[in-house]
Amino acid sequence: MRMYGLDFTSAPGRGKPLTVAVCALNGDTLRLERLERLAGLEGFESLLDSPGPWILGADFPFGQPRRLVGALSWPDSWEGYVARVAEMGRPRYEETLRAYIQTRPKGDKLHRRAGDVRAGAISPMKLDYVPVGKMFFEGAVRLLRSSACVAPCRLNEDNRVVIEAYPALVARWALGGRRGYKEPKDARARALRREARSEILCRITGPDLRQTYGVSLRLNPRDIEEALEDDRGDLLDSMLCAVQAAWAWTRRDAGYGLPTDCDPLEGWIADPAVV
Repeated sequence: MRMYGLDFTSAPGRGKPLTVAVCALNGDTLRLERLERLAGLEGFESLLDSPGPWILGADFPFGQPRRLVGALSWPDSWEGYVARVAEMGRPRYEETLRAYIQTRPKGDKLHRRAGDVRAGAISPMKLDYVPVGKMFFEGAVRLLRSSACVAPCRLNEDNRVVIEAYPALVARWALGGRRGYKEPKDARARALRREARSEILCRITGPDLRQTYGVSLRLNPRDIEEALEDDRGDLLDSMLCAVQAAWAWTRRDAGYGLPTDCDPLEGWIADPAVV
């Protein structure tokens, strides 16, 4: 079974491409075949259009909080409000979010989805610094245009399945807590974060991964070294997204491992930590 892990960005380019871990799952062994870099969002569209069967773990929020959708009187379905956002266009969408945020009292400006709370993730409304709100726009609109199964937002019989990944959860599991492993600010931080990446790579290629995620990961030495030296952590994050995709696939007969009561309007992160 083909597995993809995608480290996403809302404005990819040569300096900051989309990173894809292309893997194959054979039994309970997940093997990384290659790492790909896509310089534009057209590459994401091509990936979504590629023939199945496959499952893709994509690192961006698929939905917005129900509180926001209701407050803005957007349609009460994932397909409905993502289509509304697409019609608005990105500038007007961002203006709408900023205007709403300004009306909110301090401490209640950026709502989170139920899955974000469980995962310890930031709000998908956030537009600055870590602009996951922009990632939502560029990613979800393209998911809507595809015919792939988007769990749990749009479940269908398509043999191409996309699940929302959050690689920080696998990293926290590997490190035993929250520790920085990418984007160092100085030489000392660079050394510490390289050490953290080394620990993550050691743990995800060890026997413990199967106990938590149901699969064993096989990487070749070249890819390990490349991920170790990647200060941005994009290569490693794409691998961690693939692990979450594999976990979801092994639970495909149980709703891809997602809770039965998860909200399809908001979406949900596929990881045992948030089940």
